[in-house]
Amino acid sequence: MLLRASHEVKIFDVGPDTGGDEDRMISIVRDADALISLLDNPVTRRVLSSCPDLKIVAQCAVGYDNIDLEAAEERRIVVTHTPGVLTDATADFTLALLLAVARHVCEADTYVRDGHFRRWETLLLHGMELRGKVLGIVGFGRIGQAVARRALGFGMKIVYHSRQRANPTTERMMSANHVSMDELLTASDVVSIHCPLNEASRHLIGASAFSRMKSTALLINTGRGPIVDEAALAKAIQLGELAGAGIDVYENEPIVHPGLLEHPRVILTPHLASATVEARTAMAAMCSEAILATLGGNTEIPYRLV
Repeated sequence: MLLRASHEVKIFDVGPDTGGDEDRMISIVRDADALISLLDNPVTRRVLSSCPDLKIVAQCAVGYDNIDLEAAEERRIVVTHTPGVLTDATADFTLALLLAVARHVCEADTYVRDGHFRRWETLLLHGMELRGKVLGIVGFGRIGQAVARRALGFGMKIVYHSRQRANPTTERMMSANHVSMDELLTASDVVSIHCPLNEASRHLIGASAFSRMKSTALLINTGRGPIVDEAALAKAIQLGELAGAGIDVYENEPIVHPGLLEHPRVILTPHLASATVEARTAMAAMCSEAILATLGGNTEIPYRLV
C-alpha cells in the first residue's frame, strides 16, 4: 500500500519453477525504477547492466548473496535489505526445530496418525532433554544471540564461534563462552547455524565437521543452506555419526538431498524461519521505505548495503 499510493507496482512470481533465470529477470526489470528481490532471484551483473533505469534493489531478506553488490555499486544502484525485524521469528523457529528433533515430534505425530498409538509405553520415542546440554552457536550476531537467550530458558549451556567476538557484557548476560570452531563441534550437543554465507562459510559444516561432532548431537540450520554440505549430512545421519537434524534452508533450494528426505530423524521445513505475519509485514514495509526514500531523492536511505 505504501508504494501503490504514489507508484505503479507490478508483481511477478520469479522462482526456480517459473523460469527464474537471468533472461526472465531482465524481461521483467528492464524498465523498472526499483526492484524488490527475493533470495532466489538472480540479481547479477548482467541483470543490473540490462536495466538502465534501475535505481534501487530492495532485498526482502537479511541475506543478499544473490545480488552482485560490486556491480550495483559501479552502476550507483542502491541495495538495501531487511535486518533486525526477523530476528525473533527466526530464533523462535530455531528452538521449534530443535524441540521437534530432540523430542521426535514429527515421528510421534505420524505414529498417532498411522494408528499405532495403543497405550502409554516406557520405551516409546525417547528424546533428549535440553537442560544441561551444550548449545554451540555458529555466528553470534542478532539471531545467534536471540537463540542463546531462548536456550538459557531451557537450562542449556552456551558456547559460540563467531568472526567477531561479542562484548564481555553480552557474554556474561548469556553465560556464553567464545570457543574455536573445533572446540564448538566437539563440545556441543546441538550445533545451530546463524552465520552469513560467504566463501569462508560455504560447506563449513561438512564431513570433517561431522566426524568431530558427538554421535548423539543434533544439527539445526535456519541460516543459509550452502553452509552445510547436504551430501555429507545425509551420510553422517545414515551412518549414525549424528543423531538428527532440523533443516529449514537448503544447499540447492528448493531441491533437497534425497538422503535427507528419506530419514525420519531429519525434520525438513520450506524456509519458514521468518514466516510470521509480524516479520513478513515488517520486511515488506522496510523495502517500501527504502524505495520511497531512493526514488524521492533522499540522501539517507534506510537499511542500505551499498
